Amino acid sequence: MASYWRASFLFTVFVVAFALLVMRLFYWQVISADRLQKQAASQHFIELNVPAIRGGIADKDGNPIVINQPAFLSYAESRLIKDVHAFSEKVASVLSLDPKELASQLSDPNRVWVPLSHKVETAKMTELKNLNLPGLGFEKEPKRFYPEASTAAQLLGFVGSDVNGVDKGYFGIEGYYDRQLRGTDGMIRLEKDAQGVPLLIGEEERLPPQDGRSLNLWLDKAVQQIVERRLSEGIEKYGAKQGSVVILDPATGGVIAMASLPSYDPRNFSEYDKSLYSNPIVASSYEPGSTFKTLIMAAAIDRHLVTPNTTMDESGPVQVGPDYIRTWNNQYHGQITLTQVLEYSSNVGMVFVARKLGKDNLLSAIKGYGFGVPTNIDLEDESSPELRPDNQWKEIDEDTASFGQGIAVTPIQMVRAVASLANGGRMMEPHVVKEIIDENDKVIPIKPKMVAQVVSPETARIVTEMMVSAVDNGEAKFAKPKGYRIAGKTGTAQIPVAGHYDATKTIASFVGFAPADHPKFVMLVTLREPSSSQWGSETAAPLFFNISRDLFTYWGIPPQ
Repeated sequence: MASYWRASFLFTVFVVAFALLVMRLFYWQVISADRLQKQAASQHFIELNVPAIRGGIADKDGNPIVINQPAFLSYAESRLIKDVHAFSEKVASVLSLDPKELASQLSDPNRVWVPLSHKVETAKMTELKNLNLPGLGFEKEPKRFYPEASTAAQLLGFVGSDVNGVDKGYFGIEGYYDRQLRGTDGMIRLEKDAQGVPLLIGEEERLPPQDGRSLNLWLDKAVQQIVERRLSEGIEKYGAKQGSVVILDPATGGVIAMASLPSYDPRNFSEYDKSLYSNPIVASSYEPGSTFKTLIMAAAIDRHLVTPNTTMDESGPVQVGPDYIRTWNNQYHGQITLTQVLEYSSNVGMVFVARKLGKDNLLSAIKGYGFGVPTNIDLEDESSPELRPDNQWKEIDEDTASFGQGIAVTPIQMVRAVASLANGGRMMEPHVVKEIIDENDKVIPIKPKMVAQVVSPETARIVTEMMVSAVDNGEAKFAKPKGYRIAGKTGTAQIPVAGHYDATKTIASFVGFAPADHPKFVMLVTLREPSSSQWGSETAAPLFFNISRDLFTYWGIPPQ
């Protein structure tokens, strides 16, 4: 009996031991196979990264805006260095490194290849080469270069390093198209001996890098330069804290120019305040003021609720509960047409239009123009202010929204909406990139995309004529270029501060398109807190017209 129990015990021990062995083998060969293979490879091979060349960026005519300049990764091979401390002192003085820290890295027996500095420019590389130091090597590692310096900086974005020290695009085009631009890095895999020294006759595997794709933009470099020069002059002349200009092709949605000031230099982005990195035209919101009137007017006309000749009584302020809505200058004109409402920029007249629309139509129109959601422009930092829920709109909210107060938009949303009036009511998705050029020089076009028919072609034509009349007979007529039909509208919106509006702080703006009959461009100009005058008619409008004069000359557009 004892022998039976002894045999059973031994058998059980054998079965358990065998099961444990099988489980352990399963763990090694299946569960941990990848990890062990990598560990074994790391003991037999050295892997060196070969960076891909980042794709370039050019304007619509192929003029380079972002290119790569020659630069190098500087590295050291410890096994070839005879005097670590002397090596460290000489190299550190050129590359501005800590010689003690460098010597420590080079003395580490587990490191046979030590990267010293990335993006070393040609002059410094030559200086290092002249030291004639065994163990000092270089690999090509192109560096981003901006031939036009800070031109279109917030549109372009910049290239920095991620947490692993790898190049990565941030903001603007560089951020949005980072995967396309950066390509795929290559790799060199060298067999090494027990001491970690590469074997001259050992196995070598090379995976060449796949360079990044290049981008051609809708942007016109000459127009961009005109805009930035005029914007800089305007900010100084009108004492504004900040300003922006965006120009679209209304037929395609292509961004012809986009500029905001103050800005930064993408070559030295780290030397600037991070608040300047983001592009205000797509990332910052503002209340559009009277420029919004054109859109609400178009919505009411499109629904056959009013016509340009519909009259209303502008004899005094409109009372809404305990509040009063007044005209911007406290002047009233009695019976006026809706065309005159835009000419006088009458807030009282727009309340009349909003009440003709009614809440449901008003909210439907605002959403139809794309407010409350991003435009899907191909820039990384786009945001969109949310609209208040439908059930939270009060009568005062409806009335003030009709003249662009109490509602927040981004400049790109606003200019896209007005561009629809210049394009027969067709609203296009805004785009910066026109086409992508792949590694085989194949052109991949990004076709213009129509988002919606927001109003009928007839409504767009009618409102265009009303906007032409607003320019010809409005407060800014003194600045308009003679002989040209320009459709436009001024805007002056008070800035909300701590829950109320500050009457001394405004955002002055002007939006319009020209030539009115066959628009070549639609443009929005905004100036934040101009000190010379708070009114858009005296600041943003003259700046708009100055830019327009330059564009008429540049494109050879004669007076009509």
